[in-house]
Amino acid sequence: MVGEKYLTALIEGANALPFIIPVLADGMDPDEILGRCDGLLLTGSPSNVDPAHYDGDPSRPGTLHDPARDALTLPLARRALELGVPLLAVCRGFQELNVTLGGSLHQHLDEVPGLGKHKEDPNEPLDVQYGPAHPVSLLKGGMLARLNGDLRVRVNSLHNQGIRRLAEGVTVEAIADDGLIEAFTVDEASTFALAVQWHPEWKVLENPFSTKIFRAFGDACRKRANKTTGAV
Repeated sequence: MVGEKYLTALIEGANALPFIIPVLADGMDPDEILGRCDGLLLTGSPSNVDPAHYDGDPSRPGTLHDPARDALTLPLARRALELGVPLLAVCRGFQELNVTLGGSLHQHLDEVPGLGKHKEDPNEPLDVQYGPAHPVSLLKGGMLARLNGDLRVRVNSLHNQGIRRLAEGVTVEAIADDGLIEAFTVDEASTFALAVQWHPEWKVLENPFSTKIFRAFGDACRKRANKTTGAV
């Protein structure tokens, strides 16, 4: 399953036709999957990447995991980069991509000295949970800075895990005021390859910055589609 907000953002923001990839790693060849797609969106999820994938300490009891998703998305993301398939990674997807490329995660941000609160209050209405929570600084000259124009933007924040060790071969695109990395791009990617910790898919057309992110992703997908089919 996947949240409707991701599908809606692809339709309305990226002008794309979404298809859901089932998390069945056995018999799901990444090349076959990506050969049928013009882009790949790694969505958020209540589950966390198993720390065994980044040599982290074992999770505390009650932590939600999705081993089937880990088994599919980690190699799928790497292969997408190798094949030049446009990639947008959101929240858990952001963390997955960092782990895929060799990075590690904080499992409990609220216990890390110096870091602020990044998790939503589940008792609040969804509009409040997904509302602007804190500012991030966009790095001058980066993809997000070019898309937005302004180097400061407020984003929502619904996560309790985040980057501990940044993977090599990526460029930081956005940083929260407490120093937590909130977005990066992949240096050697031949096409769009962006990961963001926040949720730009939420009511995408009501947020100009989010709209620009999804439109840029959609443009990259169409460029690949045209290249694959030979269309002009």
